[in-house]
Amino acid sequence: MRRIVGSRGGRTLFSDSLGELVALSETDLTIATSAGTVRVPLDEVHRAKRVPPTRRPTAADVIASEIAANEAWPAPVQEYQGGWLLRAAGGWTGRANSAIPIGDPDRPLAAAVDAVEAWYHAHGLPPRMNVPLPLAAPVNAELDARGWATAPLTLFQTTQVAAILEATPDRHDLPAVRVRDRMTEEWLAVAAARKGTPPEVARHMLTAVPEIAFLEVYGDDGTPIGITRATVTGGGEWLGVSLVDVLPEHRRRGLGSHLVRAAALWGREVGARRAFLQVEEHNASAVALYARLGFSTHHTYLTRTAPA
Repeated sequence: MRRIVGSRGGRTLFSDSLGELVALSETDLTIATSAGTVRVPLDEVHRAKRVPPTRRPTAADVIASEIAANEAWPAPVQEYQGGWLLRAAGGWTGRANSAIPIGDPDRPLAAAVDAVEAWYHAHGLPPRMNVPLPLAAPVNAELDARGWATAPLTLFQTTQVAAILEATPDRHDLPAVRVRDRMTEEWLAVAAARKGTPPEVARHMLTAVPEIAFLEVYGDDGTPIGITRATVTGGGEWLGVSLVDVLPEHRRRGLGSHLVRAAALWGREVGARRAFLQVEEHNASAVALYARLGFSTHHTYLTRTAPA
């Protein structure tokens, strides 16, 4: 994006910014750059253009990353329909109660969607799919024709574990991060403050991963003020970062980056080379944070829900 920043000697002066558009309103736009978030009034924008990715991920890489993400958030009920994965977890989180249409469903597309609808109805859940794009664009078109609702776009973002560590200084001025191999009730209480009291099925999903870490930062009063969860899946290749949360009164101190850095250090020790996370596109502050940590969008997905 080229921005008008003033004039000198009758000449207009410009400044260029390269980053990811994370918010757009009637008056301004916000870009997440490597140096932080930049908000620009629209009347200062001289021109902007989309910069294409250097390489679109292969179908095999999208499928591998989605499988690693599923292993990191394991629904207790899972069943394959050809290459499509159907998941149920009593309704707790959309991710664990949706089908992933990756690979060949072993039947015509319309029949495959019919089977997904029947499976979810049999489990007492609304039929739902997380549709990776552009990989599953034909599935998305079929759901459009059936009138399935669309939730906000989710970004599946990736980076190298080493890139996270390069982007985040070791903050000795912040409290040390505690890394545990089990979930504590204190950790769960911070997560519940945002997501609500989790049902018993949630405990299974949060803990049923062989390589897992629960990270906490404690305040002066000895209670946790920030958490995250880290997993290593995909045959040891992928570090998954989820549930990055800092209590509102302790934000803007760099604790989120501090926690993700600690997760990356743990993941490196376990042997992971790549990292992923999932974030809704409209969550501008989170997208900006992850951009500063080196994450970029690998692919996207739409959560689609069948009409009642």
